[in-house]
Amino acid sequence: MISPIHTVSAAEMQAGRSLAGALEDGAVLLFPDLDFPFSDFERRFVERPFADGKAKNVNIRGAGAELRGAAGSPEEQEALRQLLIRYRRFSEELIARVLPDYAGRISFAGTSYRPFEVDKRKMSWRRDDTRLHVDAFPSNPIGEKRILRVFRNINPSGLTRHWRVGEDFGAMADKFLPKLPGYSPLSARLLAALRITKARRSEYDHLMLHLHDALKQDETYQKDAPQAEVHFQPGQTWVTFSDLVMHGAMGGRYMLEQTAYLPVAAQADPDKSPQRILARKLGRPLR
Repeated sequence: MISPIHTVSAAEMQAGRSLAGALEDGAVLLFPDLDFPFSDFERRFVERPFADGKAKNVNIRGAGAELRGAAGSPEEQEALRQLLIRYRRFSEELIARVLPDYAGRISFAGTSYRPFEVDKRKMSWRRDDTRLHVDAFPSNPIGEKRILRVFRNINPSGLTRHWRVGEDFGAMADKFLPKLPGYSPLSARLLAALRITKARRSEYDHLMLHLHDALKQDETYQKDAPQAEVHFQPGQTWVTFSDLVMHGAMGGRYMLEQTAYLPVAAQADPDKSPQRILARKLGRPLR
């Protein structure tokens, strides 16, 4: 039975114990009642989408927190930018509180506002995020880092964020790893030289991209694999390693998301990382 949700109680929060062990085991840490209030002005951001429609998300990136993909007046866009900056700070403080093991080792990347309903239009299987998948970035190799994400449902009308979550990463890898194409260091160097990728793909990046695609493409696996439905209520916050927990976004609109990166070496137990799991399955270190 799939049961990945670890609901964090107020007593656990007050105790100050690290939740890194549960997270690294593949849990989705659920915080049911953390406070993140909106001002009267900010409530407009959950009444209609303030997005230009060219991309599915609005986000801030970089030290200057440049806003991308937003719509509205200059005043509204600046207020949305400040909201995302505040959510990034909220995420930083939450991780510092419940994951003290990672203090000083984690780096925060993009922060996004996701006002649209999950896209269920008929599209290519590769772009269909309703299908179970693990996160991997084609143009942004991460090598010896983990992808940690902090989500919050900010829907004003009671609509849940609906996910599917899949089986244990290792069990999935046993099914798909033997079918994946081999890694070519020459090809990885060429992609980087042509600036198709931002850095050289490691063997880990290669495997994760092919696992992402193999999972999404396999209709039988999508239908029959062990999985569970999860509904995140408005006002709830959840944290997970999205490179370890198989997930598919099935429904919901108006959400905030923060992406962060953690070196494998900074984990409480690096052997629980997908990098080390895949190496053990192959019987050798990854290149």
